[in-house]
Amino acid sequence: MEEVEDIYIPLIRLLQIHITHYRNLHHQREEFFKNPSQTIPYIIGIAGSVAVGKSTTARVLQKLLSMLPEKPKVELITTDGFLYPNAELEKRGILNKKGFPESYDAKNLLAFLAGVKSGKETLEAPVYSHLYYDIIPNEVQQIGKPDILIVEGINVLQVSLNKKPRRRVFVSDFFDFSIYVDAAEKDIRQWYLDRFKTLQKTAFTNPESYFHQYASYKEEDLMRFANEVWEEINLSNLEQNILPTRFRADLILEKGEHHFVRGVRIRKI
Repeated sequence: MEEVEDIYIPLIRLLQIHITHYRNLHHQREEFFKNPSQTIPYIIGIAGSVAVGKSTTARVLQKLLSMLPEKPKVELITTDGFLYPNAELEKRGILNKKGFPESYDAKNLLAFLAGVKSGKETLEAPVYSHLYYDIIPNEVQQIGKPDILIVEGINVLQVSLNKKPRRRVFVSDFFDFSIYVDAAEKDIRQWYLDRFKTLQKTAFTNPESYFHQYASYKEEDLMRFANEVWEEINLSNLEQNILPTRFRADLILEKGEHHFVRGVRIRKI
């Protein structure tokens, strides 16, 4: 509760300033061109490593923003839904690269965000299941023209590292405000391991879980496996693709070892 009052409430006030400026600019542009149009959703991007707490941050912001006096409609999506299905990842030989930039259907994600910004009445986003560790066939999340859309994902601030990228448009081009949730690598690793232990006693016990086989592992064996996954996949992705995008964010939330925000850094305008 203290973190909400000390960090998130002031952040909401800052976002209010940005959103008000965005709306005013949009209105003035309409008047200048004498071309009235519909209200365009304000998009907030949230990036950061696996296990750093992006989802929690996104849900807190969604709740607080929806409680503003004007009662805006605030929707939340995760880019997990735009991962290629496991079958496609296996076909491409990159199942062990899930979460890396190449594992996402970037074309579909960009088309979705373009649809949001163009004011489409209803859009559909694919749904990802952490239980099945895969996209759920024929299931979608419907997004109905929100006032504010929060997009949460590990690589949402990434741009191509190639000198001549094939794609000239990036996910972050659609963001009106972006947040990077940061923490020391040793802390994120520990949170990841702690989460793995919790999942072993909960989700992994479900026979339908993709990771059901690990429910019977001894803690020592489980931690060895989780550390291998962290080293080979998540740490590699963090260092290569996620961490380099940190300073592209408008605001950085710095978390301490106990998962609480200990500092906020704002990019100078």
